Amino acid sequence: QVQLVESGGGLVQAGGSLRLSCTASGRTFDRYVVGWFRQAPGKEREFVTIINLSGGSTEYADSAKGRFTISRDNAKNTVYLQMNSLKPEDTAVYYCAAHSSGFWNVRNPLRYDYWGQGTHTTVSS
Repeated sequence: QVQLVESGGGLVQAGGSLRLSCTASGRTFDRYVVGWFRQAPGKEREFVTIINLSGGSTEYADSAKGRFTISRDNAKNTVYLQMNSLKPEDTAVYYCAAHSSGFWNVRNPLRYDYWGQGTHTTVSS
């Protein structure tokens, strides 16, 4: 199976930036679509962004559009989430997840096969 590990979360002031990383240990990482999700205290896990196998196509939740950028480097088995202009409402545990469905643009977390342990991001005002 594919194992995913997130890193890069931390404490940042509103308006600041963070870059999260998701690194996979499996040998077939380039066969998986990867998405980012987040979960704030007391709320359900929500979709943030997704990237296809090659990295040529991306989609974003409205809350992330214009501020966040997803990218992937298959040679490094890594997907990145660049977060700019952070707001207090971005505070959450951020998770990367992978699926191998034929249709790449999947937003439902129940359809993902593998999940990382999460990395906590706190945005202070």
